[in-house]
Amino acid sequence: MTDTADAGLKARLRADLTASMKARDTTATATLRMALAAVTTAEVAGDTAKELTDDEVIAVLGREVRKRREAAEAFDGAGRTELADRERAESEVLGRYLPQPLSEQELVELVRSARGELEADGTPVTMKQMGQLIKAVQARAAGRVDGARVAAAVRAALA
Repeated sequence: MTDTADAGLKARLRADLTASMKARDTTATATLRMALAAVTTAEVAGDTAKELTDDEVIAVLGREVRKRREAAEAFDGAGRTELADRERAESEVLGRYLPQPLSEQELVELVRSARGELEADGTPVTMKQMGQLIKAVQARAAGRVDGARVAAAVRAALA
């Protein structure tokens, strides 16, 4: 891993880690260390090690945020509010590095335009092609929306 390819989001994570250490922000420091460890793990996974692009780093961070949210829900269900609060705080720290999520209106517009492209040959998109439409919308959304929200929006558009 070279420093020349280390521009962008990963460098920002490292810089923010240093800043949080200097500010003695233990939550941010621990969270950013875990995030960088997850990025490094993703880089060395597979047959050959490779430098992740910003989009791939965003995907890793998105998974980490999702894990934190699920853990917070589980802790809430078990009555462990202090642990749930910590997971939510970590989720907020990581959320700063993710792109702004799509609004409902933006998602509806994205579904409408993707559907229009699939129907360009004159064949209407039906529930049988729902998977194709979901795939097209997710490719355009580039990690800015949860798959469950995409599926719900596509289902509503096809109903």
